Order: sequence, then C-alpha cells, then structure tokens
Amino acid sequence: MQLGTVAAMTGSGTGSVEIGRSTGAAGSPHRPTEVEPYLRGVAWPAGAGVTYPRADPADFGRLPADTWATASLPVGVRLELIGAASAIDIEYETLTGDLGYRGEGAGTTFSVWRDGVVVDERPVLLGLERIRLSLGDGAADGEDGRVMVYLPEGMKPTIVSISGVGGAIEPAPPQPRWLAYGDSIAEGWIASGPAGAWPAIAGRTFGLDVVNLGYAGSARGELVSAEHVAGLDADVISITHGTNCWSRIAHSAEQMFANTRAFLQIVRAGHPGIPIVVASPIVRPDGESTPNKLGATHAEIRDAMERATQEVIDGGDDLITLISGASVVDAGLLADGIHPGDEGHAVLADVFGGAVARALENARAG
Repeated sequence: MQLGTVAAMTGSGTGSVEIGRSTGAAGSPHRPTEVEPYLRGVAWPAGAGVTYPRADPADFGRLPADTWATASLPVGVRLELIGAASAIDIEYETLTGDLGYRGEGAGTTFSVWRDGVVVDERPVLLGLERIRLSLGDGAADGEDGRVMVYLPEGMKPTIVSISGVGGAIEPAPPQPRWLAYGDSIAEGWIASGPAGAWPAIAGRTFGLDVVNLGYAGSARGELVSAEHVAGLDADVISITHGTNCWSRIAHSAEQMFANTRAFLQIVRAGHPGIPIVVASPIVRPDGESTPNKLGATHAEIRDAMERATQEVIDGGDDLITLISGASVVDAGLLADGIHPGDEGHAVLADVFGGAVARALENARAG
C-alpha cells in the first residue's frame, strides 16, 4: 500500500463532539489526557522522546539499543471505543515517513475494525493532519459494538484528538490485560499490516487487551525486559522468543537454559498467581540443524528453552503452559524463510493465542 493524499478537514463536522484537542510542538511526546482512556495496548507514559513506548522509558538506558529502537514504535497501540457515532474524526501528528526494514507492513494507514472485519482504512500523511473514519454500517452500541482503530505504527503517530461524528463516543469497557513478550514474530513481521500480527488477531478473537512487547531483532530474554514485564499489571502473560538467541546474538544451549529459568523466575516473582504461556521458537529452516557461533543449532536453542520451562513446571508452577513451536507453523507459511505471512500469523493466533485464552480461563476457574 502506497502513501496517499488525505485532505485535511478543518472542522469536526456537524454533530461531532471533539475530545482532547491539543496542538503541541512537533515531535512532542505529550499525550492529551482526554484521549488517554481510548488508548489500548499502552503500558507506560510518554518519555525519552517517545509518545507510546513499549518499554519503560525511565529505564531505557539499561536496555540494548536494538530493543529500545523497536520499543519506540507503537506496535499494537490502538483506540477502542463504543457509542452511537457513525464516524470519528482523528487529529494526529506523524513523525516519520521512513518505515525502516519492515517497510509498508509497519503501517501507513489508520485501520478500523469492528466485529472481526475491517470497516474502513485510510492512508495518512506526514505531519499534523485530520482524518475522518467510518465506523461501518450501524453505530457502535454497547460492548458488542466495540470499535478498534489501529495506528500506522511505522510513522510514529501521536493522537491529538478524537471526535464522534453524528453521535457520542466513549471508551470501550476494559478487557483482561495480556502482556505478549516476544521478538519480531510477536511484533508482527511479515504481516501485511499492524492488525495482522498474531497477538492483534488473538486479542480481537478472545477479547483481550494485548500489550505487544515484541521487539524485532531483539527479545533475547534480557532480564531488564523480564523486570519490565514483572512490574506491569497483567491478567495473563505470554513469552515467545528465542530465534534471535540462535542468530543475532548467539547463545549456547546452556546459556539459553539458564536465561530462560532466570527470565521466568523474575516474571513469576512479579506475578504470583498469574498464568504464563511459554512458546518456544517456531521452525527456522536455515537454522534447525546449523550450529551458531557457540555451537548450538536452532533446534537445540528450542530444546533448551523447553527443558528449562518444563523444569519450572515440574518444580510446582502449574500456572505455566508450555507449547513447542517446532511444528505449529509449516515452513511453507514463512514469507521470507523466517517470519510468517498473514496466513501464518492467523495460525499462531489460533494456537498461541488460544493457549493464552485457555490459560486465563482455567486460572480464573481454578
């Protein structure tokens, strides 16, 4: 999808009610307080020059540079609303047209979802603009009429204001919070857009407020990230990393085993009684039988993560669910040999996301 031209609207239209009008300086990380109740998938306040950070901005100096770089993108951040409006006006400010390695899959549109389908999608411009988005046939009415508006992640937008057109809007009711820690696959590579990442699909399907903590090129189980996950409110947690431990910064099998144990220990200390789903890396054809610099194959990295997790389960933590990622996605669904395309993300949403939903349901029933 190419960047298009959107005619900026100078008013909010007849019958509109504007929320959060603010025109801060370009690049400002300020988030209007009136917009805040509509934001979902956001875990920290603005900071370190980032409007919607996905790691603690007060702690970014302890993170690897590649983790903070991708944590600066608003992956999975969205607006959720209900109400009688037939459309909404959004004033926004985007900071960049450089979409980086992910390209247009990082998002160049606002995408409106309702009842599991796209009801409107409009390209955005660079800078301070206003856009009108349809809410589809019929007004959003009650929790079943929840509307989700996914942001153009790659362009680093800030929502300045949101207005209901033809009726009032209000924030959608809260849903259980799911912290989804992982690597580029959790972040959404190579889905065709932000709404196609497997955590986003699963969040819509199972009624979960997913906070996407997927860090492309990173997420090697850094203990700083474990501390961040441990410090956030959560109803359920998933941990789905590992492939970068074979490639980008090589781990040995012994190192992967020990690091997985340490990561789980820190997360569990912060979340006693909370269900955790651990999924080992999906298939990676170029690495399954190829040793990395420390002599570990991708299969051995996966095995080490699974053994460490199973050891914790056997030690008495019955709120951990372990899924082997080896056969979840067929290699033919890997769009670039590493990352799944849209069909592969749908499979992951069903398997990994379904496990998350069941873990939460079982924990609450128990």
